[in-house]
Amino acid sequence: MSTIHVEVVETTSLGDRSYLAHDGRVALVVDPQRDIDRILSLAGRLGVRVTHVAETHLHNDYVSGGLALARLTGATYLVAGADAVDFERSAVADGDEIVLSETMRLSVVATPGHTFHHLSYVLSGPAGPEGVFTGGSLLFGTTGRTDLLGARHAHTLAHHQHASARRLADLLPDGAHIWPTHGFGSFCSATQSDASASTIGREKRSNPVLRLEADDFVTQTLADLDAYPAYYAHMGARNSAGAEPIDLTPVRSADADQLRERVAAGEWVVDLRSRKAFAQRHLTGTLSFGLDGPMSTWLAWMAPWGAPITLLGESPEQVAAAQRELARIGIDRPAAAATGTPEQWAGGDESRLGEVPVATFADLAAALAGRAPRQLPAPDVVLDVRLEGEWRAGHIDGATRVPLPELPARLAEVPEGTVWVHCGSGYRAAAATSLLKRAGREVVHIDDAYAEAAGAGLTITGPET
Repeated sequence: MSTIHVEVVETTSLGDRSYLAHDGRVALVVDPQRDIDRILSLAGRLGVRVTHVAETHLHNDYVSGGLALARLTGATYLVAGADAVDFERSAVADGDEIVLSETMRLSVVATPGHTFHHLSYVLSGPAGPEGVFTGGSLLFGTTGRTDLLGARHAHTLAHHQHASARRLADLLPDGAHIWPTHGFGSFCSATQSDASASTIGREKRSNPVLRLEADDFVTQTLADLDAYPAYYAHMGARNSAGAEPIDLTPVRSADADQLRERVAAGEWVVDLRSRKAFAQRHLTGTLSFGLDGPMSTWLAWMAPWGAPITLLGESPEQVAAAQRELARIGIDRPAAAATGTPEQWAGGDESRLGEVPVATFADLAAALAGRAPRQLPAPDVVLDVRLEGEWRAGHIDGATRVPLPELPARLAEVPEGTVWVHCGSGYRAAAATSLLKRAGREVVHIDDAYAEAAGAGLTITGPET
């Protein structure tokens, strides 16, 4: 039985995983998120000492906690020597061997593709390789996307990605575990997989990168890539400079008058409650980004970088959770926060409170047939806020498409009249309806799974090629 244990630290809101590998005494941490208190708490519970921290690459989707963790624990910080960084680290390259303990050894393997200098780390015990930390290289059923450094490099990096995955498959036994950082909802993944664990042998049987020839893989990979969050543009530079420690101390409180001023100034005042709670009652002019979905991804994608953001939550714990999520992607300090109820945020002024009508796709079908149910306003516009790949796979005939991330800048393009808004599940449509409502539009939020659209009798166009 192996004496090596690998613990997973999930960041589900960003679709990423970090890892802590240990032998009961010392530990290696791979690709830690910025909120390193989770890692320190885990190491404390396990009774192990963090001696090494490793980065597979300079991340584009989050601010790394690696530098802060290494400095705090005194651990050796392993970063690709080919990456230009502004801090001291232990530069590593292909072929390097690092002895972690009497029972753990780490081998560095160059696996370019997700980035030019991407590394994977093979973790071995006395009996040989246990598995490989693959970062954004070989993932479960897919690979990391290859266009994050710009479209001009995407084709070259896709070829590198194919070669790197093949190299890992040839280097390791079929039973070796794969421990990727991306691929659990992260936009760093080329496609998504529902798998929670895998091995080299399993990927050989199912992963396109190990089944397709290079040119076919490159063509398919590049064709499947969709948009990725705009805030990614800031992450690489932040990580190469070396991020300062996270600050999760409470932000200043805003009272009803201050909230009125922030809303009137057009600031991003964000309601963290569920979209259902927002629809029932909310402070007029606020925006719905509930913590019951990927709040930080969509909010940071849409809000102008550096713009003041005010958080509204039912409790201090809800605000603190949002603050943590935002700090992971470089939004360090919200401008203000308030907790309580919409009535409290409005200072008891009922005129400052609003609601959003909610519908299903069956309601939309009835309304388009002239039988608008439950006194819902008839639709003049059906607005689809999904991304391009989703639209191409099929969409409601006659719908207007404005992807959610583009909506703040394209509100004027939404045709006049009452707008019924949908996405794939209802979460993004809630954000879109709140944006439109703030702009003075009459809206209906379709809070329903898109899979129900065809069954409701709506005509679906597509898929397109």
